[in-house]
Amino acid sequence: MRATRHNGRSGSHGTYNVKHNDRNFDVKNSDHIDEVRTQKNVYWDCYQGTVEERALTFSEVEKKFYEERYGCYVLAQNLRNEEARHAERNRSIDDVLQNKKTCPEETLLQLGNIDKTVDVETLIKISQEYFEEFDKRFGSNIHILDWALHLDESTPHIHERHVFDATNQYGEICPMQDKALEELGIGLPDPDKPKGRYNNRKMTFDATCRELFLKICKKHGLEMEMEPIYGGASYLEKADYIVQKLRTENERLTQENEQLQIKNDELVMKISDVEELIDDITNSTYDKACEVVTAVVKDETQKADLKLLKEVEKKMEDEFLLPPTKKIVSDVFERIRQKFNKARQTMLTAIKKTLANEETRHKNVETIKDNAREGIKKKLAHYNEVARGNNTSQRKRNDREEVR
Repeated sequence: MRATRHNGRSGSHGTYNVKHNDRNFDVKNSDHIDEVRTQKNVYWDCYQGTVEERALTFSEVEKKFYEERYGCYVLAQNLRNEEARHAERNRSIDDVLQNKKTCPEETLLQLGNIDKTVDVETLIKISQEYFEEFDKRFGSNIHILDWALHLDESTPHIHERHVFDATNQYGEICPMQDKALEELGIGLPDPDKPKGRYNNRKMTFDATCRELFLKICKKHGLEMEMEPIYGGASYLEKADYIVQKLRTENERLTQENEQLQIKNDELVMKISDVEELIDDITNSTYDKACEVVTAVVKDETQKADLKLLKEVEKKMEDEFLLPPTKKIVSDVFERIRQKFNKARQTMLTAIKKTLANEETRHKNVETIKDNAREGIKKKLAHYNEVARGNNTSQRKRNDREEVR
């Protein structure tokens, strides 16, 4: 008998809708669901267990969990966005819950196919034992939110949903898959190669979970096919096979998007840092420039004044040779120098006042920022071109390695 364990987060219509799992919709409109047998389905969630009278739907359970566990992170991140003047990046709990990177991951568990499967009691025992062991091993960073055993379709199967989380650089717990796996000590399939699409911790984690599930199946006396196959129709009914093909492709695209999003987040963070840097440097540079300009004006004005006075004084001394007259001329020029000093101080005070004027200061600072941004944009454009060239070369190398 073959076991099916498949993971995914989203499909062609966005993230998987948990309403399908707890049948929180009108099943009369679904041809593949037997409404009479729906009453026999088994539902479990992290707040209510397996009680028959359920006060919360799966959707409400997941939102409650996200609010309680990630609410502080969302609030703090929004405050950081606003401090960085990027309030447009703010997100709500619903946004985090629906995002393809941070939404719960869904796992489909099935034993056999439409022709041959196990009895319901055995499937429940195996699944519950698997979930308990899963929680023991990974529960610190991976949390099972809910699961549903569907007996109202052609083959009994279970939909289970969980979320990965870890502590970020600010000490807040937030949904992060790779960091969660890293904190759990789960390594790369090939530690000697760089992390990437074909060498990541999620691959190791999925292989570990599959091995654990098969081990529990064998413990319950089932003869299991141990070698995994992908896309084989021998153990899936047609609808499940199509779903698996779609989910496999979506998972591949999701992983690629995750890597692109990580690079994008890093670039956005760098741009945000640059904006702050421009603000800090421009303001301090403007103040320093005002000091330098004032000092230079003072120095140059003083030099020009002294030079002019000396020239006039010398000329006057040459023309008035008598000592009494020279004394008078010297006193006059001393008073002139004092007048120049007072005039210079008045002028410097006016210059400082003009440069420090809020409107003038703001206009000049913004001009400096605009010039700085243009220069930085050109640099970033250049670095992006280089990065794209490197990425293209790396993809070609990866393709060649894949062919070999």
